[in-house]
Amino acid sequence: GHTSIFDTHSRTWTPGPDFPGGLDVSDGPATLLPNGNVLVQTSPGIFRKGSEFFEWDGAILTSVPGPPPAKGESSYLGNMLVLPTGEILWTDISGNAYVYTSAGAPNPAWAPRIVTNGPSTITNITRGKTYRLSGFNLNGLSQGAAYGDDAQAATNYPLVRITNRASGHVFYARTHDHSTMAVAFTGLASTQYDVPAGAETGLSDLVVVTNGISSAPIAVNGQ
Repeated sequence: GHTSIFDTHSRTWTPGPDFPGGLDVSDGPATLLPNGNVLVQTSPGIFRKGSEFFEWDGAILTSVPGPPPAKGESSYLGNMLVLPTGEILWTDISGNAYVYTSAGAPNPAWAPRIVTNGPSTITNITRGKTYRLSGFNLNGLSQGAAYGDDAQAATNYPLVRITNRASGHVFYARTHDHSTMAVAFTGLASTQYDVPAGAETGLSDLVVVTNGISSAPIAVNGQ
């Protein structure tokens, strides 16, 4: 199967690398990995079994191991989701669930950046209360994962993760009322987050995670 690359600046298409062995993605998932590569599931023609997985780095398609069930399935059955850890969750519309971990690390320029009053500022947060957070790159540079008409798994919105320094336990705050959902928004954005009632008290690190890429932490004191 052929691929093509779209240049968003010149708004032109150029030929990309071909999938080998008659593989294509007539219907199937792909996701932008935190390292900047694209993970894609292919199969030999629409609805045909025998999925193969590739990472594309912008120039070369590199074959990577896929989850065992995919060998007997078409790419049509696959679905991907970017997890807050930066790993990729893959499912096939069944009880099967597998996690893919890519090599490398994201470019620091892609990370969300929280706006604070200063690096030494400690914000008090109370369990069960709602707070507003502002920053840049809160919506990421892409939608994350994509499929098409059969599934949507976009993650272009901020998550808030709180890690207690004493216990190391992790808590996720529900985010809502984002100021924008625009992909690759370059301006100052904001979101509101609800501190979980079950979060632990004491000094913690709070980060924003978008498309599996984390911001630098800010210090908060849970009360």
